[in-house]
Amino acid sequence: MSATVAASGKRGRPAGPGAGKRRRKPDVEGEPARAKVGTKKRPKLSEEISSDSEPESPEDTRKKEEEDEELEETAQEKKLRLAKLYLEQLRQQEEEKAEEEAFGDDQVAGRLKEDVLEQRGRLQKLVAKEIQAPVVTDIRVLRGHQLSVTCLVITPDNSAIFSGAKDCTIIKWSVESGKKLHQIRRVKKGAEGQAPGHADHVLCMAISSDGKYLATGDRNKLILIWDTDTCKHLCTFTGHRDAVSGLAFRKGTHQLYSTSHDRSVKAWNVAENAYVETLFGHQDAVMALDGLSRESCVTAGGRDGTVRVWKIPEESQLVFYGHQGSIDCIQLINEEHMISGSEDGSLALWGLSKKRPLTLQQKAHGMRGEEGLEQPYWVSSVTALLNTDLVASGSHSSFVRLWQCSEGFRKLEPLWDIPLVGFINSLKFSSTGDFLVAGVGKEHRLGRWWQVKDAKNSVCIIPLRRVPPAAAAGS
Repeated sequence: MSATVAASGKRGRPAGPGAGKRRRKPDVEGEPARAKVGTKKRPKLSEEISSDSEPESPEDTRKKEEEDEELEETAQEKKLRLAKLYLEQLRQQEEEKAEEEAFGDDQVAGRLKEDVLEQRGRLQKLVAKEIQAPVVTDIRVLRGHQLSVTCLVITPDNSAIFSGAKDCTIIKWSVESGKKLHQIRRVKKGAEGQAPGHADHVLCMAISSDGKYLATGDRNKLILIWDTDTCKHLCTFTGHRDAVSGLAFRKGTHQLYSTSHDRSVKAWNVAENAYVETLFGHQDAVMALDGLSRESCVTAGGRDGTVRVWKIPEESQLVFYGHQGSIDCIQLINEEHMISGSEDGSLALWGLSKKRPLTLQQKAHGMRGEEGLEQPYWVSSVTALLNTDLVASGSHSSFVRLWQCSEGFRKLEPLWDIPLVGFINSLKFSSTGDFLVAGVGKEHRLGRWWQVKDAKNSVCIIPLRRVPPAAAAGS
């Protein structure tokens, strides 16, 4: 016990021989391995601090640390550091691009918003006030049909026009040059070994939204399907019991709607060459039909005095009343509004949620006849620039009239009159609104009640010029 206590009391002295000895490091260059007790260890030069020297700045310290790290980093660490620098450069470049494309992103967002509004039927671009008075000398007249032009369509890319006429022919025109690109000639009824074509008046036509298919209907109860590029005949749909008077493709699909003087509405699948179904409801010959992206279509009921909206999946219909005479033409403005024309000379603007017109424009093209025996000019055609407030109507009053749908589609205001002599049997705006195309004839497309002798059976391209939106707003 006493030995142990003594050992702990004396520093560095072992209790017995060999006991509690510690291993000593070998002396280096004659210096003792341990400093003597009571002596101070000299500081290294790198650790000396002088009160007279200036303190190192943070920047110098950081540079010194980076240099030390570069000296000490391995090859793998160097690769990692360079990769991080490269990623940082890419991030900066992407940020710069994002700033440059901010305007483009705004345009995309605006386009998406337009698409949503279009699907809901609420899109309305205000372009009517931007349209300048058309110049008569700018109108191009394309001659090729021997009899009255009855119908026409414009390809989705606005590069070509298809027109049909009472001479049973179909002509494809170049918009740029005005030349014929192709002609589908008349065929004789019952004759064998001849190229496909129509044997009676071509009354209506429609083109699919992708520009792949052209559908044409005639007074011989037939619907013919054509390839728009080659004008090659693809198939024929039969089933109507009277003249086919209206055709429309559902937008974004190859589903085709047709109507006829047999009072029916039929649905077809062109891509599969198939008949789908038939709907009935009109009490007289149906004169016209139109459709957009919804699975529904609208029809003008002729002398039964009704406009009907057909809901194809539900096999139901909505009936609208407003005109006093036969309703001969109809066109959808968007998914919620449409315009129709009648032989009583009136134009009606409709909302699909109301059974009566939002506005009814009487004597839209004026009056004709001797004093005391005046009658209004029939409205023989209408069209609309899709999802805008611009519409057009035609008659045989020697002009095409442009209208603005104002006050939230509750009023029709005339804008400009475009001189054109003859029956305006068909009207179509280009998808961009840069031009309007009119199908002109000496006679009405459905009969021979009058004949305008000075008229020329032709397709007329009417350029539409616009003033800047700011100037239009100021006016």
